Amino acid sequence: MSKEHSPSFWKKYIFSVDHKIIGIQYGITAMIFLLIGFALVSVMRWQLAFPGQPLPLFGVLFGMSNAPGGIILPEFYNQLGAMHGTIMIFLGVVPLGVGAFGNYLVPLQIGAPDMAFPKLNMMSYWVYLTGGIVMLASFFFPQGAAQSGWTSYPPLSNIAPVGQTVWLIGMVFLITSSLLGSVNFIVTIVQLRADGLTFSRLPFFVWAQFITSFLLLLAFPPLEAAGILQLMDRLAGSSFFMPSGLVVSGEALQISGGGNPLLWQHLFWFLAHPEVYVLILPAMGIVAEIIANNTRKPLYGYKNMVGAALFLGFMSFIVWAHHMYLVGMGTTMSNFFQITTMIISIPSVILLTCLLLSLWGGSIRFNTPMCFALAFLPMFAIGGLTGLPLGLTASDIHLHDTYYVIGHFHYVVAPGTLFALMAGTYFWFPKITGRQMSEVLGKIHFWASFILINIVFMPMFSMGLAGVSRRLWNPTEYAHAQPTQVLNVVVSYAAWGLAIAQLPFIFNLIWSTFKGKQVDTNPWKATTLEWATPTPPPHGNFEREPVVLRGPYEYSVPGQREDYLPQNAEQ
Repeated sequence: MSKEHSPSFWKKYIFSVDHKIIGIQYGITAMIFLLIGFALVSVMRWQLAFPGQPLPLFGVLFGMSNAPGGIILPEFYNQLGAMHGTIMIFLGVVPLGVGAFGNYLVPLQIGAPDMAFPKLNMMSYWVYLTGGIVMLASFFFPQGAAQSGWTSYPPLSNIAPVGQTVWLIGMVFLITSSLLGSVNFIVTIVQLRADGLTFSRLPFFVWAQFITSFLLLLAFPPLEAAGILQLMDRLAGSSFFMPSGLVVSGEALQISGGGNPLLWQHLFWFLAHPEVYVLILPAMGIVAEIIANNTRKPLYGYKNMVGAALFLGFMSFIVWAHHMYLVGMGTTMSNFFQITTMIISIPSVILLTCLLLSLWGGSIRFNTPMCFALAFLPMFAIGGLTGLPLGLTASDIHLHDTYYVIGHFHYVVAPGTLFALMAGTYFWFPKITGRQMSEVLGKIHFWASFILINIVFMPMFSMGLAGVSRRLWNPTEYAHAQPTQVLNVVVSYAAWGLAIAQLPFIFNLIWSTFKGKQVDTNPWKATTLEWATPTPPPHGNFEREPVVLRGPYEYSVPGQREDYLPQNAEQ
């Protein structure tokens, strides 16, 4: 491209339509939001460990309305909880797994020059960023941010301060961003695959992103509709979720009434259970790529894994009410959702089993990406197994809304999904930058995170079995929570240690971008198409259009000089 026609800095790096730049924008933004979400929960952990004690150093920053004298008020604690959940899921993990890894890698892995709709792709990022800024801005409104939990249950959320309105507006932006992105992914994967790249030759990572896009496309519209209805309740005087006869602070609410708070729960969880698999499937895709590469053998049961992922996506739409056993639904309906919940564990076990069996007989390379990918397997297994008692109506009565639920969900998403995303960062960093991250700093980051994250979440199962509710500002006020208070202190110290353990990663990421060891186009000796491009990939990705000749995991093929055979290589 001539100098006269080269794009300006703004068009190339800020308002870019190149899927790789957009993927990097998503990745950097999502990591910043993850740090903010972690900061919020670090403040919460002080209140839980040392209730009523002034927060040292940072307490004075929150102002008299939130933390007079550094002592965190209940209302501010609720804001921290609601915004921690919202930021980590909708602004952190999903944008990193789908927006960053999906955007950067899917066109490369299918041999496409870009996404099908580049301008739509750019729009999805800027709508996402707008939603994130709106969410954070809610902290500066009178009476602060949303404080009705990340689930925003009415009628409490309908009578909450103005921060809740801002939360709903932010959610509309974030949902719109996901819908724009999901349409783009589906069209790209269906229409822009390279010659010879049949669906049976797609890398499992692409399958995971493909199924995830359908989940987003089908599950998010009900929540967007619900968000707009709740905005109407708050701003236009409607009563979609407001029953008649509500009394607040001794006074009857002057509303039309006749609405149903449970309608919100149905609409919310119809999204939020598929959302769990939106969090998990991209992680599974990343782990599958890394395990195949570092065992130097094909994935065990590739077709079984694809079938299980497809079935998982379908089943995720008919299990949502297992979050609602305590609302008083009839035994017939609760039994139906109990059965579907047990069924959906089967494809998860198939995926996990195939990944474990892929290790058998492999020549395993224990590099940093592989360590994180291997850690994902038992951590996700713990998250899945501890979910089974929550899917059974009898045991859920005791465990519902306790710390057991927090432990279960976080084992799936923190040492599960986030470890997979860390693995992917270390694995594809050389393709993005042409440089390798430090293995020494990577191993320090892995072992510190692995040990501390288990100390954070394992004690929560004991606290939950003791009946400690997940939303207590001061656990010491309750007799049944006092014996487990020592665990809150242990968990808090481990959580702060976990925050410190991310410093080697942050330093490694920044330092390696500029000073890391330079590598060739395929440092991991991998087989999929993204490693056939120059490093970093140029605009348009491929020097010439690739032709795919075989499946994605041709490792250790008998009779070959090398122990890998790229998808597009002539034999």
